[in-house]
Amino acid sequence: MKLDILVLAAHPDDAELGCGGTLARHVAIGHKVGIVDFTRGELGTRGTPETRATEAAAGAKILGVAVRENLGLRDGFFQNDEQHQLKVIQAIRKFRPEIVLANAVYDRHVDHGKGASLGYDASFLSGLAKIETMDEDGKKQQPWRPSAVYHYIQSLLVEPDFVVDISDYWSLKIEAIKAFKTQFFDPESKDPETYISNPNFLRMIESRAIEFGHSIGTRYGEGFTVRRYPGVKSLFDLI
Repeated sequence: MKLDILVLAAHPDDAELGCGGTLARHVAIGHKVGIVDFTRGELGTRGTPETRATEAAAGAKILGVAVRENLGLRDGFFQNDEQHQLKVIQAIRKFRPEIVLANAVYDRHVDHGKGASLGYDASFLSGLAKIETMDEDGKKQQPWRPSAVYHYIQSLLVEPDFVVDISDYWSLKIEAIKAFKTQFFDPESKDPETYISNPNFLRMIESRAIEFGHSIGTRYGEGFTVRRYPGVKSLFDLI
């Protein structure tokens, strides 16, 4: 299956939190979108790999993404090295996306920065013909390099290079986030409180979306950073 947009995420729920509104917006206008989670989030204080998998499937369904897979890398311990790059290259070549959305370059969780570098480097290496990878049927994959890699913003406040208007899709984003019932605020939960299960966390997510939206004259927005200048053919592409 060829995708228009592929999200590479260190953990289940990174995609929903960082770019869920953008995904819902592009699905609504006819683009094929997919998510590849690197880990099962097994080191999370709350929930289990099994509950996270169920929640990830629910989040994907809410956003309308065409496919969601998990590479099963070790939560907290995966690295941006050859072994892990080859796994991500296989996923990129499988789905041949035009655009990759990867983790935040700089963030509170160490996996996010590693995920950003792993996604970015694998996206480049995926285009090199002399790197050989095989698909699930043992057939040689063809090289594929996405046209662009953008990084969604996560927990820490980072200045965006551009902002996507998600005003019409804010409710879907929140619904998809709340599909991860074990991870976020639940007044009836007996699990230990974590950074993201504190009720102030989702308030922060909304306040940031309001701030990003305000910066472009809309109600809600999601910010992204780039490592390479985006190119346009006309100034009107920026309106």
